[in-house]
Amino acid sequence: MSDRTILTPYFLDEPRPAIAHMAAPDWRVIQMELPPGERIERMGRLYDTLAGEVAAALAAGERPVSIAGDCCASIGVLAGLQRAGQQATLLWFDAHGDFNTWETTPSGFLGGMPLAMAVGLGEQTLLAETGLEPWPAGQVVLVDGRDLDPGERANVVAAGIGYVTDIEALLAPGALPDGPLVVHFDADIIDPSEAPAMNYPAPGGPAAETVRDVLRTLAATDRVVAVSVSLWEPSLDPEGQTQAVVQGAMNALLGR
Repeated sequence: MSDRTILTPYFLDEPRPAIAHMAAPDWRVIQMELPPGERIERMGRLYDTLAGEVAAALAAGERPVSIAGDCCASIGVLAGLQRAGQQATLLWFDAHGDFNTWETTPSGFLGGMPLAMAVGLGEQTLLAETGLEPWPAGQVVLVDGRDLDPGERANVVAAGIGYVTDIEALLAPGALPDGPLVVHFDADIIDPSEAPAMNYPAPGGPAAETVRDVLRTLAATDRVVAVSVSLWEPSLDPEGQTQAVVQGAMNALLGR
């Protein structure tokens, strides 16, 4: 299966030209005039378009690889999978849980909520805008999640999603879920000593080589049907150190 890369060069609803400039000639790039209004509704319009691109890629027999400036774009990826009739286990690689709701968030940051949103908890505007039905909690695994807020941790436990704190545990025989897989990869899972250009760095993460080993193992299953990537912050990476590290991880996941 060939890959179709879809770039959404936004952080939430804010255009990020530095991300747009990363596009290769054969990538699909989503850039649109968003209507005035609430941020969450503007994001919904953006991710509805992304969902259409993901569904079209799958219909064409291609694997969608979504690249965006934050994790909320994963909602569009999941909605596109559902439109194409594709169900899969979601592996969420992230230093954070992204499992806050309005009741538990200390900051009010929407980027700390998308995984909770995806399983039907908390803010649901993006699901309504994209047509996404909540992803079954039994088909979701949070990987790493070393930096959780207290209320967020309680949400993870109560929701009943899988939670693997040691990424290397996925290397054990039989550790990976059966069936198709969709992988969400937030670049901040890599320890900031190697990939420092993150908006919300969390020390104590796995080494880049460990992350690559796990992603190579996933690629070798030949069961990854879609990929969602949340990038580093380009303005914090003038020497390109983080870009090189993250691209190495992406290449491992995509079997390149």
